[in-house]
Amino acid sequence: MKERVIAVFDIGKTNKKIILFNHQLNVIHEAEQKFPEIKDDDGFECDDIELIEKWIKSTIRKLIHSDKYDLTDINFTTYGATIVCLDEDGKRVTPAYNYLKPLDERIPESIYKRHGGRDEFCRRTASPALGMLNSGMQLLWLKKEKPELFSKIQHVLHFPQYLSYTITGKIFSEHTSIGCHTALWDFDNMAYHQWVNNLELKLPEPAPVESYTNVDIEGKRIKVGIGIHDSSSSLAPYFSESKGKFILLSTGTWCINMNPFNADKLTTEQLDRDCLCYMSINRLPVKSSRLFLGHMHETAARNIANHFDKPEDYFKHVKFDMNLSDLLKKKFNDKKLFFKDDSLSREFRERIDMYQFKNFEIAYHQLMNELGQLTIESIHLILPEKNDISNIYITGGFSKNKHFLNLISDNFPAKKVFTSEISNASALGAALVLSGLKPEVNLGLKKVAEN
Repeated sequence: MKERVIAVFDIGKTNKKIILFNHQLNVIHEAEQKFPEIKDDDGFECDDIELIEKWIKSTIRKLIHSDKYDLTDINFTTYGATIVCLDEDGKRVTPAYNYLKPLDERIPESIYKRHGGRDEFCRRTASPALGMLNSGMQLLWLKKEKPELFSKIQHVLHFPQYLSYTITGKIFSEHTSIGCHTALWDFDNMAYHQWVNNLELKLPEPAPVESYTNVDIEGKRIKVGIGIHDSSSSLAPYFSESKGKFILLSTGTWCINMNPFNADKLTTEQLDRDCLCYMSINRLPVKSSRLFLGHMHETAARNIANHFDKPEDYFKHVKFDMNLSDLLKKKFNDKKLFFKDDSLSREFRERIDMYQFKNFEIAYHQLMNELGQLTIESIHLILPEKNDISNIYITGGFSKNKHFLNLISDNFPAKKVFTSEISNASALGAALVLSGLKPEVNLGLKKVAEN
């Protein structure tokens, strides 16, 4: 007898995955695919969306005709800040432009000036000024720089909804994609911002993220979801199983701290310090702060290794020494030696004197003290004045760094700090919201030991 499965296409910037879940939401198959980037019409790198589409459709056909699996549901989760524009016939008008593509600052400035200035506009849309990462600004850029293309646009879809559209032919928007630093959504009024009307485009009203379409594909009826933004999707399993209010630290190249239980509006100060809002599956703002943690760690650890003539990955062999960490805090009185001393500065000092340290181990402990402090400051930005958060969950690469875990635990003694290991959390969230299943989800929680 075939096993009933839910297929989730998890489309990351680097890796594209197909993940199959059974109806107990356990992963039973996973395959990864990498696609070479192509050039857009300006010669800038972008995803080969046509090749991705062909892979998705081919994979679905194989699953439908599988002797092993009975495909019942399909959903999509992708990175944000990417839009796809369609003409009146539903055909793509433009490439899927890369959100790292440079944007002339004068283009968003024209909108800021008309709507209360940059600070007020960014506060209202919960979107720090991030250039093309504000996907709404990609539309403004098209209107000003490529008017012939813009004139053909009839529909605008974010990436998850576009992939769903290629299977269903249905036009959708949903809150997690439209509310993700797009500069399109007015968080004060919970509607599209006024400036969007001036684009003279019909953007679809966001539908609930659990919406779906029943589609007949090669003789089989399949439930197809409308897609979900990956950051919001990764939170979904914690809503299903979490006991008490929590914040989630998703660590890696970026450390994204997400608090789904802070309803306070973003302040200008928070925006200036790299805070933003995502939207939860419950259509509520998720106040978040960002820190380029993994990149900063990699850069500094490499410099320390070069100075002490060690391999670049030598830090992996350094055992955490709590006494040394405390000694360095007292010796330098919490002064930063790697980073500038300005409040919440994330910039490295122009000159770092490595001769202050006798060996790699001491230098690395000092680095981790400083990175931990920067993370703690970033977390405080998303905690409300009435701080009733019970749990802190830490996922990703730094959940294995004992020094990092110790610093977080020490600075939040009233909270329970856990590491959490969920394989394919974003894909699991996409499966959860579509299926309506409510099995017990194993969050892989391990309490961080108290000192």
